[in-house]
Amino acid sequence: MSANPPPPKLRVRDLSAWYGERKVLDGISFDVPAARITAIIGPSGCGKSTFIRCINRMHELVAEARVQGRVELDGHDVYDPQVAPEQLRRRVGMVFQRPNPFPTMSIRDNVLAGLRLTGARGSARSHASEDDEVVEQALRAVALWGKVRDRLRDRAHTLSAGQQQRLCLARALAVQPDVLLMDEPCAALDPIATARVEDLLGDLRSRYTIVIVTHNMQQAARVSDRTGFFLDGQLVELEDTDVIFTSPGDRRTEDYITGKFG
Repeated sequence: MSANPPPPKLRVRDLSAWYGERKVLDGISFDVPAARITAIIGPSGCGKSTFIRCINRMHELVAEARVQGRVELDGHDVYDPQVAPEQLRRRVGMVFQRPNPFPTMSIRDNVLAGLRLTGARGSARSHASEDDEVVEQALRAVALWGKVRDRLRDRAHTLSAGQQQRLCLARALAVQPDVLLMDEPCAALDPIATARVEDLLGDLRSRYTIVIVTHNMQQAARVSDRTGFFLDGQLVELEDTDVIFTSPGDRRTEDYITGKFG
């Protein structure tokens, strides 16, 4: 067990979610500690991706989707009517399974897109020097600056898949979020690009609270501090990662990580 765990950045209590009449999450409750990486594992369809989409209120963008329960960020309910979803998503960034840069935008404008969408920056012509600093810092943070510093006006689609995913991570970091949600961020990448993203997670873990959904249990074991196992929309077990993978407390967790199902 970790000594002196940091205070929770996120508190989830009795969280349930539906798509129409289909219930996909059933009473999820746990804390997500600050400045740590929490991995969510489980078989396809168990509710992993829906769970993180509930944290930044992207679940509600789906027709007939609804949520019940409470999600707190620094003690404040993110579903409070006074909370603007767009501002919440600035504090809680997200990186998706497949790289999704804006293909018609330049590399530079992709990094700044989140700032402009949330109203934190004006037009492309305003705050130019500040924007340059933001772009450089974000690209340095994802180890991409050296590769693209002379190509900032090139379209994002000219980058490799791994570089595009790091660009999407830079876009998320540019708004200086408190929390990073990552939905199988390496699923579409080759082993070399995956290793680079995992290295970046190691560099970022002390500065951000990160929740990563992954189908790759080896990846969860490599990068995370804590791991939660989801099954049929329920949280079966949440523990320090080394405990989950060496001595899980629930037989269902053991069966999953040893490959008996999933």
